[in-house]
Amino acid sequence: MTAVAVTTISTGRRQLVNVRQRSLVVAKWRMLWVLTLFGMIALCALVRIAFLGVFEPSRGPATMADALLPSRGEIVDRNGVPLARAFNAYALWYNPKALGEGGSPLVKSPAEVAAALVRLFPDMDQAKLTARLASGEPGYLRRRILPEDANKIHAIGEPALEFPRENQRFYPQGSMAAHILGFVGADGKGQVGMEQVFNDKLTDPATRGTPQMLSIDLRVQGALEDELGRGMRETNAKGAAGIILDVDTGEVVALASLPSFNPNLIDEASTPNIFNRVTNQVYELGSTFKPITVASAIDAGTVTSMARRYPAAPFQIGGFTIRDSHAMGASLNVPEALIHSSNVVTAHVADELGPARLNATMRALGMNERPYIELPARGFPLWPRGEARDGGWSLITTMTVSYGHGIAVTPLHLASAYAALVNGGIWRPATLQKLTPAQVPAGRRVFKASTSARMRQLLRMIVEDGTGRKADAPGFRVGGKTGSAEKPGAGGYRKTSLVATFASAFPMDRPRFVVIAMLDEPQGTQASSFQRTAAWNAAPIVGRVVPRIGPLVGVMPDETRDIDISELSPLIPAGAEE
Repeated sequence: MTAVAVTTISTGRRQLVNVRQRSLVVAKWRMLWVLTLFGMIALCALVRIAFLGVFEPSRGPATMADALLPSRGEIVDRNGVPLARAFNAYALWYNPKALGEGGSPLVKSPAEVAAALVRLFPDMDQAKLTARLASGEPGYLRRRILPEDANKIHAIGEPALEFPRENQRFYPQGSMAAHILGFVGADGKGQVGMEQVFNDKLTDPATRGTPQMLSIDLRVQGALEDELGRGMRETNAKGAAGIILDVDTGEVVALASLPSFNPNLIDEASTPNIFNRVTNQVYELGSTFKPITVASAIDAGTVTSMARRYPAAPFQIGGFTIRDSHAMGASLNVPEALIHSSNVVTAHVADELGPARLNATMRALGMNERPYIELPARGFPLWPRGEARDGGWSLITTMTVSYGHGIAVTPLHLASAYAALVNGGIWRPATLQKLTPAQVPAGRRVFKASTSARMRQLLRMIVEDGTGRKADAPGFRVGGKTGSAEKPGAGGYRKTSLVATFASAFPMDRPRFVVIAMLDEPQGTQASSFQRTAAWNAAPIVGRVVPRIGPLVGVMPDETRDIDISELSPLIPAGAEE
């Protein structure tokens, strides 16, 4: 009995051991299968990662340097102040398929959603927005929104209103210098201004880390835009244009076209005021051309005495009567002709100068070709043709061009020409890029240095005693010339539509900057003493701009200094106003 019991117990123990061994084997196999499965998953992941690394383009920065670079480089003014920079922002996107195909894209009605969005963004057009939402077409509703706005949009409860994060272009100064900068389109490419000119440098990883520096001074730009805007409002003008140019380098320190636009709120399909009046629009700039004609005649030796008198009575030529705005006496000398702004005397000076020489001077000043500047929008002048005489123009064309009619150029053309008038006679191309002394172009000589010296005296006299008196800024020795030209229209010139311009430079004892101010179709208002001519509207703009910008550009007022005009003063018995 005892032996049988022992055998039974031993057999039971062996069976238990066998069960445990089988359980362990099963567990090991299960773990092996699990590990094998995880291994295969890991292998697939590694293969996928390798495939993406080899065959798929990178979706992010390839290096740490790329990660630290802005998506688009900065544009700064000559002092390093940011004018355009990149940053990450939210956009408002309409996705009508967010709720699936076939049904309504919105939970609420388009009108209700549009009303809710207009409460957040009052500048949006509710009727257009309602129509846009009802159309079911996907697209941007707004290109830039703040994070708090995104939260408010989310609270509206419409899945179709999405706000993806995107790289955006931001212009810290708003509309200031908009016509210089341009904007960045929806395709990420620069448009219109220096954004277009610099596009490759701003997007190239090798260069986008270095800000692109412009020649403009933001402080001067602000002063010019402010005073042009004031002049435009005071005279109910259609538009305004202005430019401040370094006479020795051709650098543009400020350039303004009004009305302007805000590149932060750009709508490529309908944004108004993108057209640049300074570089793209051509005008007949009237009497501002008279100093150019006189300088050409002095250079050619046909005007040798400032005391010589010319007939001032109206005269006919080719069926056309050349006359002045009012009677100026029987005769005038050259200083009087410029001070009183006589078309008649300027025409006589041009007649003696001859068509070929006046034509050559205008060509040397670049008046027959698009203005020299980096901006893509550059207007082509309306260059007079007609019957050739002595290799130039017909006599009547020569005379009318001499006082700024029959030829249309941009205000930038005029600025570069006046720089040559006062800087010693050298014409240089204008530029919007800051130059080092070594980069300043040699330019080309147009006038003799002695002629330029004489013109500085004459331009200063116009401001002291003539039509430019309202541009006189005490201590800044401003010199310049007014121009009030009727705009051409169907059937001839429109006497009720003027382009009023004042072309100037300062300080005339050592010219540093040219300042051009132009108003398009100013009206006679109380602010301009009910006058529409440049003496009453454009000249005062310069008179306000110069004292504001002088200290900013290193020209301090000094009433103890001035250019010497003592030899010419006895030739001027009385002043005038245009």
